[in-house]
Amino acid sequence: MNGTPQYAPVVAHPYALTGTEYDPGRAAGSVAGGDASYGRVVVPGEVDVSHGAILYLEGVTVSFDGFRALNDLNLSVDDGELRCIIGPNGAGKTTMMDVITGKTRPDAGTVYFGQTIDLTRLNEVAIAHAGIGRKFQKPTVFENLTVFENLELALKADKRARASLLAKLDGEQRDRIDAVLATIKLADAAHGPAGRLSHGQKQWLEIGMLLAQEPRVLLLDEPVAGMTDQETAETAELFLSLKGKHTLIVVEQDMDFINTIAGTVTVLHEGHVLAEGDMATVQNDPRVVEVYLGR
Repeated sequence: MNGTPQYAPVVAHPYALTGTEYDPGRAAGSVAGGDASYGRVVVPGEVDVSHGAILYLEGVTVSFDGFRALNDLNLSVDDGELRCIIGPNGAGKTTMMDVITGKTRPDAGTVYFGQTIDLTRLNEVAIAHAGIGRKFQKPTVFENLTVFENLELALKADKRARASLLAKLDGEQRDRIDAVLATIKLADAAHGPAGRLSHGQKQWLEIGMLLAQEPRVLLLDEPVAGMTDQETAETAELFLSLKGKHTLIVVEQDMDFINTIAGTVTVLHEGHVLAEGDMATVQNDPRVVEVYLGR
């Protein structure tokens, strides 16, 4: 698959408002403006969260050589929520993120971004452009560039060679970078090489690079792995500050960290949801204790 977004008409999610019509000339999977039920107009390119949820996975199944990594997975995440995903190794956490970001195609099931954007019809580039960003466990920053330059490269812009060579930051873009630097607490390190940052600071920089792209949803894979206690505490503060402005889905093994940030916790086991609720609920669930917490 090449890097060109492949868009296709979509059928609205079963929860979607009706009365809309697809326009293939618009953004990925969006629907053209039309009077929706309840008098609402769906705006082209808009992520429709009129029912509260921004991400739906329904009946998602993924098999690899006969092994079911995901087994009829059903998951719904609300707009602006900070959702924590936990579970033993092999529970399907990484495969779930791969499906959401288009890296893996499900054998069955549906995956919707808002009410109308069918993620199974889009490639990875189109999904990123639609507003879903992903951070992997190991930070991948450009160590020979400054912190500021890393964020500059991450901005939404024309990435073709000629455009990149001739591009100059405007005032709005500089303000955007300054705001991200303040959010990730790296303003003092802005003009130093990223390679000099601590491990935790590199994690924050990569999160900042995602924020520079203005995503609606951030998928964060074990973001505090390898951090000091102080860096972990500051990361918790960062995530709580982003809650509501963005939707965060955090996959993590550090239960103390999860306990600090968690609202709703989803426990995966053998490719499906084993339990879900607040931290106290899942910690006291005997099934969770048996397959995960008791180990």
